[in-house]
Amino acid sequence: MPAALNAEQTAAALPWQALVEAIAALLKAGDVRIPARTVLPTADGAVLFVMPATDGQVAMTKLISFTPGNAGSDRATIQGDAVVFDVATGTRQLILDGPTVTARRTAAISALAARWLAPNAAGPMLIVGAGVQGRAHLEAFAGVLGVREFRIASRSQAGADRLVQHARALGLHAGTMLDADAALADCPLAVTCTPASGVVLRARPRPDAFVAAVGAFTPRMVELDAPLCRHFATQGRIVVDSRDADHEAGDLLQAGIAVAPLATLQDVVRAELAAKSGPVLFKSCGWAGWDLAAARLALARA
Repeated sequence: MPAALNAEQTAAALPWQALVEAIAALLKAGDVRIPARTVLPTADGAVLFVMPATDGQVAMTKLISFTPGNAGSDRATIQGDAVVFDVATGTRQLILDGPTVTARRTAAISALAARWLAPNAAGPMLIVGAGVQGRAHLEAFAGVLGVREFRIASRSQAGADRLVQHARALGLHAGTMLDADAALADCPLAVTCTPASGVVLRARPRPDAFVAAVGAFTPRMVELDAPLCRHFATQGRIVVDSRDADHEAGDLLQAGIAVAPLATLQDVVRAELAAKSGPVLFKSCGWAGWDLAAARLALARA
């Protein structure tokens, strides 16, 4: 029987620095086949995602349910598994906790993008949203980029307080912010990782800002207001995580920005397009390639 890892074991199999390097290696090699993910609406706004990928030796698929109606309850909004197969034999080799894979690879992608694109990666860092992704991004940016100071903004004061306590337990400096827009003036790094049910950032960024927007992954979802997105387009630079963003990046699509001409993270890594002057927006929607990189790393460590 294949090893089935719980959330804690899956996280241990995907340490931050190694995961960032695994994703970078996948982008540089380009030896993968990744069809468009299947997005199946189920009921009452819930969605089932099916995300397969292979590099010719390892194949995986992630099955994830997204149920926004679970917010505020004891049930997670994201549930599911990532199943890893050996291509030669068809044997299942590993079953990973899907939400943990999603959280860690998403934060690792943001950290990799910041490593290449952030004009000023020293921090402080603003985190808007204090849930699973907020925690993952705090850990990733501390572990990969060495950021030591964080500002936490959340609609839930209790959630913000918990994330601050977690940061301090890791030896980091953190505090809560009531006004995320005001915090942008002091934070060259920022990430929005909310349910994307409405705009959470409107203020103009610093000239040396790097903002990762990860909450919106459908055309109808949004975290950044349209003028802010257009400011990045005209005064700085926008990079998307993959070509799937062409039809999924709600923030950009609702701002009337043509997504297809924008560079992807793979373009940046392959061409070594380092940071330039001006603010940078990294728009992340999710891609099965990130899950494949995580699966390969977990399999190697297993």
